[in-house]
Amino acid sequence: MIHPTAIVDKSAKVPPSCDVGAYAIIGADVELGEHCEIGTHATLHGPTKIGSHNRIFSFAAIGCEPQDLTFKREKTRLEIGNHNVIREYVTISRGTAKGGGVTRVGSNTLIMAYTHIAHDCVVGDNVILANAATLAGHVIIEEWAVVGALCPVHQFVRIGAHAYIGGGTTITQDVLPFTKTVARREVATFGLNALGLERRGFSKERIAKLQRAYKTIRRNNSTQALELLRAETDSSEDVALLIKFIESSERGIIR
Repeated sequence: MIHPTAIVDKSAKVPPSCDVGAYAIIGADVELGEHCEIGTHATLHGPTKIGSHNRIFSFAAIGCEPQDLTFKREKTRLEIGNHNVIREYVTISRGTAKGGGVTRVGSNTLIMAYTHIAHDCVVGDNVILANAATLAGHVIIEEWAVVGALCPVHQFVRIGAHAYIGGGTTITQDVLPFTKTVARREVATFGLNALGLERRGFSKERIAKLQRAYKTIRRNNSTQALELLRAETDSSEDVALLIKFIESSERGIIR
């Protein structure tokens, strides 16, 4: 079904099995395979060829012009395989003449919201690009790789098959197949949120008890800290909440 508010160019090829949502725009030289779902307000620019059983969600911009100052409106294209899920606000650019003229996305990929796939990239089958993963031009991602959320990937980088990149990692060199890559996590607490607690009406006595408990946690491992906090005679409900939080932690706590 094509919603009556959708705009479909007369040169676009949209099989009757496809659903096109309200206010979606399918431009010239766009070809869809069978059983595709195009969400509301999504825009598809050509030349773009999209396979079957793809789901493209609201406000995605697919097949747009490359963000490249040397682009001179050459007739480059985008090719997407089958059974992909492309979520909200994803942008995928067409290729450039100097880069081979085509951007390619394989099949069975999950491309999460706000991801950007730049010109001349090649994304293999079964790849996952988490929210706001950002691929510069000419990046190659081999099959089954996972790129975590908020990861910028430098132009011309290759990411090997079955590689896993942790969220927030900046990639400037090739990533070996089968490996895990993650930025160093220099994360630490920097004292109690005393000013925020004071603004919420915590008394100085409540804050002082939390300060003592926090110092105990910082100076000891979790097992030792829990023993010391439980043995504290002058405790409080706030400290009890801290104890319960540490006891129920499954991934460990940041000190």
